[in-house]
Amino acid sequence: MKYLLSILLVFSLISAGCSQSDKEKVSQSMTNNNKMQDAKMKDKNMKMQDTKYQKPSDEELKKMLTDEQYKVTQCEGTEMAFKNEYWDSHRAGIYVDIVTGEPLFSSKDKFDSGTGWPSFTQPIDPKYIVNKADHSYGWNRTEVRSKNGDSHLGHVFDDGPGPTGLRYCINSAALRFIPKDKMIGEGYGEFLPLVE
Repeated sequence: MKYLLSILLVFSLISAGCSQSDKEKVSQSMTNNNKMQDAKMKDKNMKMQDTKYQKPSDEELKKMLTDEQYKVTQCEGTEMAFKNEYWDSHRAGIYVDIVTGEPLFSSKDKFDSGTGWPSFTQPIDPKYIVNKADHSYGWNRTEVRSKNGDSHLGHVFDDGPGPTGLRYCINSAALRFIPKDKMIGEGYGEFLPLVE
């Protein structure tokens, strides 16, 4: 009888241990499932943020852009130095992609490079910029494009002033200027601290 009771006691302890282990497994599984759902939500939110700045179709671009804006942004063109809209502009505000509205540069980071094109020391946020090697015309340069619009903006060089030592030499035709006093109304209020 004692032997039978001992066996029952051992069996009940083992099954209790198994049920505790099963509870831990279920709890761990629920935790992992919650983590996966959180990761999916974050991924979905990131995709939603990326789609805020959508590139229109080529047909729409031809209707909304001037010939020069289209040539510069879609065909990697270059506008004339000193004969463009923003090369000598000193107003407070931000510059956005003419195609998508992606925020690209702040007037606070603009400087006179003497080149005849708008020049900036840095982008508002590197996530809106794509750098590509450009070997056209036998030169080794770094082309600057907008991330979502894939618009050709210009080039970046390492001969700029501090703090970055960079010079983003950008075509005015690739930009739209949003004055500081209109940034909130046009949905760019979050970038106000970058121009003040």
